Amino acid sequence: MPDLKFISPGSPSVDLLVISGEASGDEHASLLVNDLLKEFPNLKISALGGKCLKNAGADLIYPLVDHAVVGLFEVLKNYFLFKSLFVETINWIKKYKPKTILLVDYPGFNLRIARELKKSGISLKGGGHIKVLQYISPQLWAWKPKRRFMMEEVLNGLAVLFNFELGCYKDTTLPVSFVGHPFGSPDYQSKIHYDPNGSLLILPGSRVQAVERILPVFLGAFQEILEDFPNLNGVIPVPDQKIFNLVEKLVCEHSNLRSKIQIIEGLADFNARAALMSSGTMSFECAVAGVPGVIAYKSHPFTYFIGRKLVKVAHLGMANILLPESPPYPEFLQSLASANNLKSAVVEILKDENISLQFESVSKKLLDLLRPPKDGALVKWMVKELQLL
Repeated sequence: MPDLKFISPGSPSVDLLVISGEASGDEHASLLVNDLLKEFPNLKISALGGKCLKNAGADLIYPLVDHAVVGLFEVLKNYFLFKSLFVETINWIKKYKPKTILLVDYPGFNLRIARELKKSGISLKGGGHIKVLQYISPQLWAWKPKRRFMMEEVLNGLAVLFNFELGCYKDTTLPVSFVGHPFGSPDYQSKIHYDPNGSLLILPGSRVQAVERILPVFLGAFQEILEDFPNLNGVIPVPDQKIFNLVEKLVCEHSNLRSKIQIIEGLADFNARAALMSSGTMSFECAVAGVPGVIAYKSHPFTYFIGRKLVKVAHLGMANILLPESPPYPEFLQSLASANNLKSAVVEILKDENISLQFESVSKKLLDLLRPPKDGALVKWMVKELQLL
């Protein structure tokens, strides 16, 4: 069992506690925290999250992102860990009494926190003094839409990334604000850039289980792609040392690939000709950047079986969901996610002389959908909720 000791806040009074359990939420929340602290440098912010929130200036009281898992089977396997994290989080909130809590995505954990805070009489919804907000909506349009009624009961406000999500809550009294997606902000600097002479960007994910399942397939596909494009290089960005060690181990099992692949820990700029992607935030960033590629995904068979029964959308990748009439990325799931299938799809992309124009159009369409309704919409929403002005 990992060390579950939460540290004390850097100040006796906490204005805002941010709870983010995944790498993507950690990055999105860090942009908000960075902007808030620029405008209000005396604001006291603590976080359960990751290194992005820490680097943005929040006091990291526990590295919750380190325990991110995906899939029902994986959550059940780690049940006692998450139960302990849940208890420690509630105890910390009771002890230090942050004025406001911002839950960032991660609904399986975060909405349970909100429900317990109400039940315990700690939150405003439960008759207490702590305001509870949510940033980034659960994907109600994909599965479990009835969660909106529970959210109405336990949250004081919600900020959503996509304009169409406002309609998901129209039959509730929950105050919902469209603040735009960070990728659509004019100030956002993407790490990914399309380059016809760039590398193959390999994105196996940020969680151990996901990387273990899909990266061997990606490496097998890359090995076959090199038969047609021997001068192509690969680059694999990883979020931390743990994933770096795992990726290096898997790459070294293909000894002939080690000299062709660069593994990079942390944030960096990537010039990509194409991408092999598991579904996630970085694959969506590729779409916004106009980088062509292929999405592949493998989950535990039990998780996939349950997911197919519950999920109500035709696509996995966010770009495909937002552009359903002409989804830009081929998707290969479970047994279809084979090295040979991925090789064929990527080689077709690499040989297409018009692919850059096609994905330039994809990028423009997505940016139109992601732009915030006004500059700084998210920060203004947060400032209003925190009553800083």
